[in-house]
Amino acid sequence: MLQSLAFSRSSISRRTVAASIFALFSGGVSWNPSRSLVRAFVTPSIRQYRAPHTAFRSTIDQSRLASSTMTATDLSEDPYLFLEEVESEESLQFARDSNDACLGALGDPTKSDTGTYDRVLTTLESDDRIPHVSQYGRTEDGDDILFNFWKDKKNPKGLWRRTTMSSYSTDSPAWKTVLDLDALAEKDGISWVYKGSRALPRARDPMSENGRQVTRALLSLSRGGADATYLKEFDLLSESFVSEEEGGFCLPEAKTRASYKSRDVLLVGSDFGPDSLTDSGYPRTVREWVRGTKIEDAPLVFEGEKTDVSVSAYIDDQRAHHGSIYEVRARALTFYTSKHYARVVDYEHLLAPNDPKRLAKEAPPEFTEVDIQDDADIDFFGKMIFISLRSDWTPIEGSGITYKSGAMIYTDAATFLLKGRDACKYTVLFEPEEKTAFETYTTTKNYLILSIIENVKAKLLFYKLSNDGSELEYVGGDAESQIRASSTGGLNSEDSDLFWFQTSGYTQPSTLYMANATKVESGESMPDFEEVYVEKEMKSLPAMYDATGLKVIQRFAVSEDGTEVPYFLVMKEDTVLDENTPTLLYGYGGFEISLGPKYIATAGISWLERGGAYVEANIRGGGEFGPSWHQAALKANRNKSYEDFIAVAEHLISTKLCKATTLAVRGGSNGGLLMGMMYTMRPDLFGAIHCAVPLLDMKRYHTLLAGASWMAEYGNPDTDDWENFLYKYSPYHNIDPSVEKYPPMLVTTSTRDDRVHPAHARKMVKKLWDMGKGKDWPVYYYENIEGGHGGAADAKQSAFMTALAYDFMWETLCKGRS
Repeated sequence: MLQSLAFSRSSISRRTVAASIFALFSGGVSWNPSRSLVRAFVTPSIRQYRAPHTAFRSTIDQSRLASSTMTATDLSEDPYLFLEEVESEESLQFARDSNDACLGALGDPTKSDTGTYDRVLTTLESDDRIPHVSQYGRTEDGDDILFNFWKDKKNPKGLWRRTTMSSYSTDSPAWKTVLDLDALAEKDGISWVYKGSRALPRARDPMSENGRQVTRALLSLSRGGADATYLKEFDLLSESFVSEEEGGFCLPEAKTRASYKSRDVLLVGSDFGPDSLTDSGYPRTVREWVRGTKIEDAPLVFEGEKTDVSVSAYIDDQRAHHGSIYEVRARALTFYTSKHYARVVDYEHLLAPNDPKRLAKEAPPEFTEVDIQDDADIDFFGKMIFISLRSDWTPIEGSGITYKSGAMIYTDAATFLLKGRDACKYTVLFEPEEKTAFETYTTTKNYLILSIIENVKAKLLFYKLSNDGSELEYVGGDAESQIRASSTGGLNSEDSDLFWFQTSGYTQPSTLYMANATKVESGESMPDFEEVYVEKEMKSLPAMYDATGLKVIQRFAVSEDGTEVPYFLVMKEDTVLDENTPTLLYGYGGFEISLGPKYIATAGISWLERGGAYVEANIRGGGEFGPSWHQAALKANRNKSYEDFIAVAEHLISTKLCKATTLAVRGGSNGGLLMGMMYTMRPDLFGAIHCAVPLLDMKRYHTLLAGASWMAEYGNPDTDDWENFLYKYSPYHNIDPSVEKYPPMLVTTSTRDDRVHPAHARKMVKKLWDMGKGKDWPVYYYENIEGGHGGAADAKQSAFMTALAYDFMWETLCKGRS
């Protein structure tokens, strides 16, 4: 689900997040460094809160979130509330006993003769994986400096390392280790998990040698994979942490979000004590923290309401594109609505208050509330402000011009902020059609690369920055959309038009190219490359499983209300339609997240190589056709998502590919809720279910961890929403004691999951075990003690959880063959 706010520009789209979530549960490998206006799961806007995910600060916070909302009525109505105490001995013993029982019944995947665990682990630790990189400046002789985080068999926790472009372009790059997480974990006695870095922008660093190199970065390190992280500043010149005694920025474990305002000033949101978090458990305040001072003394510069999901603040520096420096603040009112505030500032305004250069400068202008609809997003490029719409908008009343939901428009930023929306002329960058949707975009120095999907197929469009950074001119792009995943990311958008371009498909391993946006205008393609903008193949992933004879088909099912629902099917060309093909159906259906073609290495190993068929359903609630596809399954209409998934399952059965006993379904996070609903709605339709890190108790979900932030998606159980519709979509409350047979189900979660509370899984399983005594209700439960929302903290844990799930589903379905 969604991750928390970042205090800087986002680079991850909804589709990227979807791919990331998909990778957790299906073994796909995702990467997309593109700059996104959508700002899904990990960005400064609320979309970054990845659906059912969040972070908590410590065991104290866990206790607060787990027990402070319990009442006597709750305890009498729900006898399993004790399992909400994350790390109580009773809860942990339940997990340990359940794990033993699960492995006793299903077998230990590390010792199984299926070989799934060993194959998956080999894949996850393979040195043949593509090492994706970020540019961190240039060497003195002009070679790009590239950083990468890498895990392998020798380094399960990972290495943060660097190389140069000239070396990276070879078959065997020379890497230099900058930080060894395994060594650090051993030294500190903490199971560190790397959660990312945020570089000090070179353009705002006087120590960068005129912008040549990145000198500092903020590292986020997690205990055991949780979202709550420790913030540590790292010096890239000395390749060492900057201690507090040396003036380094360091914060203890919390759901901290921070970014550099300038070299010596951070914008920080964290758990600063009482009233510093929202009801959703995210930062409610932003502080401006000056190097060398205590965080407790940092002035509060922005705050939201307790009922907000979160607040954010960031700097958007567009000087390299002929624009200004924009300082932006936002209150995420709900998961899909925000209030934005912005102003144009000079570099000196970003410095510490006592800096002579700042003191010599006039005070910056006051913030202006951005006059857009609450459900719209904003972004800046050059001199333009981009506005992404989730509902129809008429900016100038009486003009007769209305821009459609799902459109992206732009106008002059200075005019919009200073004179208001009525004084602006608007240009449509993208307008959706019935089967098209905007996904994300990437910028280079002079171009914007727009990624869209047409009928769940990928397509890139190119626009050139013109008129001194105030307009965009369409210059070309892909002629046809394709069944593939494609992602783009600028190499260095401040001074280069080169960009990374990566493609993959269900059966096609990922290939990473160096591309050049200027080539779109010339129209001269390189030999052997279909795309005119591709210059060179940089890296490619070898086939990780045998895809010989596999074909990919897009089909459509018809849902209960007549809506066509697309899905992708991967199967052998010579598959016999005799109902006996073990078929695995995956779904998500929430938070405007799109599913689409991507290389699924572990699913290929664990399922397709065995002769099974793999299916992905593009059900409503997702973003495959833009905001309207998502909004069609919100709150009271959640049933549309479930009806779509059932329609796909029934369509598969109608084609004779499979039958109920040879059809398995799998989903995680919000997809885990989907699995819970399939279990309670249609126990007759499936032969096996894997329900991973799920939401299941929709009566109390808003009281557990970040659950309150998802009420815009599901509804508020403390209002009439519960009686009107929400109770219908709460699997925990819809177990039917009269059902004699439920399909075999494996439920998995992680103790350290601080996004979706592990109690959802624990309570559901315990209730099923108690109610199902003497009945045919086979339920297995495994709780990984580490791992966060992904369910695993390293490759071995990932391989273990993957093999456990796939072997369970495969062996169960094989028993259902006729």
